[in-house]
Amino acid sequence: MNREPTFENALAFAGDLIRIPSMSGEEGAVAARLQEEMRVLGFDRVEVDGLGSVAGVVKGRGGAPPVMLSCHLDVVAEGAHEEWEHPPFCGDVVDGHLHGRGAMDIKGPMALQVYAAAALAHRAPGDVIVGQVVYEERGGWGMENLVRSGLVNPAAVIIGESTYGDIALGHRGRAQLEVVIRGLASHASAPDRARNALDLLPGVLTGVAALARRQESDPVLGPASLAPTDVRVRPESPNVIPDEVIVVLDWRILPTDTEASLIGRVEDAIAEVLPDVPAGYAIECRLASERQTSYTGRSADRNLLTPGFLMEPDHAVVTAAASAVGRRGAPDTAARSRPWTFATDGGWTCGVFGIPTIGFAPGEERYAHTNRERLDVEEARWAFSRYPSLVLAVQEAAAKS
Repeated sequence: MNREPTFENALAFAGDLIRIPSMSGEEGAVAARLQEEMRVLGFDRVEVDGLGSVAGVVKGRGGAPPVMLSCHLDVVAEGAHEEWEHPPFCGDVVDGHLHGRGAMDIKGPMALQVYAAAALAHRAPGDVIVGQVVYEERGGWGMENLVRSGLVNPAAVIIGESTYGDIALGHRGRAQLEVVIRGLASHASAPDRARNALDLLPGVLTGVAALARRQESDPVLGPASLAPTDVRVRPESPNVIPDEVIVVLDWRILPTDTEASLIGRVEDAIAEVLPDVPAGYAIECRLASERQTSYTGRSADRNLLTPGFLMEPDHAVVTAAASAVGRRGAPDTAARSRPWTFATDGGWTCGVFGIPTIGFAPGEERYAHTNRERLDVEEARWAFSRYPSLVLAVQEAAAKS
């Protein structure tokens, strides 16, 4: 090991990561910087999968299953630079806060995870994996691929999305659906020749609004939510009557929801309002997808569905984590367990692959994806001090489960 795994060094590394812009599909430079730091810190193995996600391993003494700490390499776009109080890629500490895009979502916590794993060298009974993935912000292609590749095989996962020091035990998923209305286009000067796709838009929106009012709820995660967020008209010309209208729906879903059940419920809701679609028109509901290309050059059409998940509050991994972390200022009191409000890669690790997954990291969710993104340095220092106990406790609980 050529660098001590101290909080001060972790904080400096976080600043370095923030200074490297890394939108989805453009994570190559930050992945290279991460690999460099892992090697300097003495990680026993550092590997990259086909999409460019990075997996580092600190070997344990043997006798316990591996635990994975995970964040993501990509960040959302910064928007207008002039709207930021501090430059979005400055990575500076000002007034007790680390500033910049990724400070708390998620390069600050990533740096803490890397250094916490290094600090556990020769201490943990099992391997400590640090898996930092691509494309989380666009649905989780990186995590799905990393686990399916077999490059990592954790018995439990600790996600570094901000929890403000609590233990996160799940979240709702997210599905982006599209309702496509089709008609017949014509020149706007001759509307009688057309079947204006906009004619059916009010009925579609009425059906969606009715469905949004009768969402199911989970005792821990709360209610699902559904909202139309965009309307796209094709062709996009003010003097052409459109033959296609696409209504975009954002649906925050429960772990039991499936693609088929979501589409079926939208279709039924619209049919209640429009039981007989007029001749010359058609309505289709589908899961949205997009073409994604990794910085390594691999491409795929990806459905825009991030699964939800929920760990039982009395699961051994959850209770062990809460006891190990404690509460800031009250270390003998178990940390609070609660769900995240947003989706994470835990939907893949736990919701799809069945790996026990929790979340722990500093940072307030309200700063995520904003031009005020920041991370409280003292809160981060406290979280860093809790990581070793957390990893050891989760490793022990995973060994018994």
